[in-house]
Amino acid sequence: MRHAAVRGSRRRWLLLGSILAGSALVTGAAVSLVTTATDHPAGPVDMTGHRVQVDAGTTLSPRAQKAMHAVADTGTRFLVPSVGLDVPLGALDVVDNTITPPGVASVYWVRNLGVSLADARQGTVFLATHSMRGGAVAPGNYLINVAEGTSALSAGAKIVVGGLTYTVTSTQAITKAQVPHDAALWANTPGRLVVITCLEVPAGTDPVENMVITASLT
Repeated sequence: MRHAAVRGSRRRWLLLGSILAGSALVTGAAVSLVTTATDHPAGPVDMTGHRVQVDAGTTLSPRAQKAMHAVADTGTRFLVPSVGLDVPLGALDVVDNTITPPGVASVYWVRNLGVSLADARQGTVFLATHSMRGGAVAPGNYLINVAEGTSALSAGAKIVVGGLTYTVTSTQAITKAQVPHDAALWANTPGRLVVITCLEVPAGTDPVENMVITASLT
């Protein structure tokens, strides 16, 4: 991915999803313009420390952002040793039927879907994160293989979240239109982890699929 734009050639970032009938529809793509801090002092910062500009109309309203109660760092880490990913675990709530992580350098636990890490053995922990193109780097970039159109993680890879170790059992590219109708994806299954990000494409155009990584508590 590069720090670039979503929707054609315009620069945008990822709107992660809408909740339809209790299921999340992950839409959009992380496309952001990399700039200097001087150009956009209020913009979010990607994993390389670059400022990224968010286009008007691609974020939630101030009221919705406040109601999301999002935090970029809960004091817990999200690690995938096989790809060298080690980032903060943030948290947010679904608001107005959308999941929109406000930052591009964290993985976010969705509080009001599934269960918390404290109850991980009783249900599914749902996580969402950005991927970007145009040179920008977000956690989702580590999880996908853009050239192959696959996940960068193989079955058996380890994911560590807040001291809990999960083992990847499957990865699947799902069209954004199909995501809200996938009952198996949204089932609250004991001991399961689901990580969702956009699957970018080599052409750098708007992605039409999400990468869903499923893992089981070890």
